[in-house]
Amino acid sequence: MRKAPKHYVFFGLFILMAGGLLFAQSLGTLVFGLSGNPDTLDPQKTSGTLTFQVVKSFYDTLVEPDTSGKIVPALAESWSVSPDGLTWTFRLRRDVVFHNGQQFTSRDVAATLNRILDEKTASPKRSEFTVIQEIRTPDPYTVVLSLSEPYAPLLASLASGWGAILPSSLIASGHNFGAEPVGTGPFEFERWIRDSRISMVRNDRYWMKGLPKLTRVEFQIVPEQAVQVQGLAAGSIHALEFIDPDDLPILQSNPNVTIKKELTSLILVMAMNTSREPLSDLRVRQAVNYAIDKQVVLDVAYGGGKVGSTFLDTGNAYYTDFSSLYPYNPEKAKQLLKDAGVGNKEFTISVPQNYPLHVKAAELMQQMLTNVGMKVKIQLVDWSTWLSSVYSGGNFDFTVIGHTGKLDPDGTLAGYGAGKYVKWYNSTVEAKIKEAAKVYDFAARKKLYTEALEIMAKEVPFVYLGTSYRYVGTRSNVFDFRMTPNLDTYDFRWTEIR
Repeated sequence: MRKAPKHYVFFGLFILMAGGLLFAQSLGTLVFGLSGNPDTLDPQKTSGTLTFQVVKSFYDTLVEPDTSGKIVPALAESWSVSPDGLTWTFRLRRDVVFHNGQQFTSRDVAATLNRILDEKTASPKRSEFTVIQEIRTPDPYTVVLSLSEPYAPLLASLASGWGAILPSSLIASGHNFGAEPVGTGPFEFERWIRDSRISMVRNDRYWMKGLPKLTRVEFQIVPEQAVQVQGLAAGSIHALEFIDPDDLPILQSNPNVTIKKELTSLILVMAMNTSREPLSDLRVRQAVNYAIDKQVVLDVAYGGGKVGSTFLDTGNAYYTDFSSLYPYNPEKAKQLLKDAGVGNKEFTISVPQNYPLHVKAAELMQQMLTNVGMKVKIQLVDWSTWLSSVYSGGNFDFTVIGHTGKLDPDGTLAGYGAGKYVKWYNSTVEAKIKEAAKVYDFAARKKLYTEALEIMAKEVPFVYLGTSYRYVGTRSNVFDFRMTPNLDTYDFRWTEIR
């Protein structure tokens, strides 16, 4: 992707500074560069990564992943599961207060779960909770969930962003959580100025004593990558999640900037809409896979990573490698395209413009597909359009995106084989994924997932790029900025500016 001229960069930085970006004089305030607007701040009405990354600070869940990804107590002090796997009992903390002053009790858990289950809420994550047959609250600090069948992913769903607990009184009054989130989290919502900033202040009554350490956090919405980098270099931005590999040299030479390299939990793909001809033809999808040098795309666009071969991140315990199926082979791609009679058909790669790394990957793949004789153009769309029209609406030929990891493989795989997203149908895959969700034993689950993933790897409704490295950039006086394992959300509870 072409870089912005330097005079534009510094002009953009000047505007940001004039708009109030410089908070460095207050050591209790952290300024975080966010690449776009969340589609909403309601955790139960979205699948958007940006939303979950932001609302992590406003809400708590019954349980949560620790730094290793293990699920541990949060709003629930403990839990137990009956031998048949059908009854889950949660014992709640007694010292938790919502931002509006309401005491947290079992009534709030029940109201939140019923809100998710209510079809009127239209939660994209509703299917993860429909196994809950009954919610009982025998006392203010006990919640008992009765399930219609065993469901291994339930704990992971409760630990994820869409399991955020909301106050029952505001649910009953029809409060607009999308514009004004209210939870029990470490920070309280202050304001959201679209295309500018989201600000939040420390919750002094937070139940984790001594946390958070920051006084406030400002999410500055800065879609322009060049302006993000200049802001980090100058000190007007304290932290960025993704640094483009092209920008590493200038930042690594800056003594006031620290770069941390880590493997993400992303599943990087170029999705193919298999309901559109000729992508409905397996030979065409195979040709597209043979045409793409996946390691080159990872290295050039994302700064490296591990090549993947199916729809799980490569570090996942349930991942199985099938990379031998479609190695880079442009000559084979040309032959398959000829056999399928693709001819002069023009394809479009739709990419969210606020993710420059995905744009760069799309440009690389466009060139590789052109090299085997395909006509391909790129369409840049804003994030809200991508979510509504591309991801949910199915209006695409190809699209390049990174799917965030999940705490349980069902969170990633549920719905595939049944037409989800890429409009690909396979009853065997659908059945195996559903069966695996009922199994608590790891080895038995992995066998079912491996069988399903092998079919997905062979029928390739995606180009599976793999899992990338992430270069997180912070000012050198920022300490203990954390990313939630697998979910890739921001956790500012322990972060300090010294």
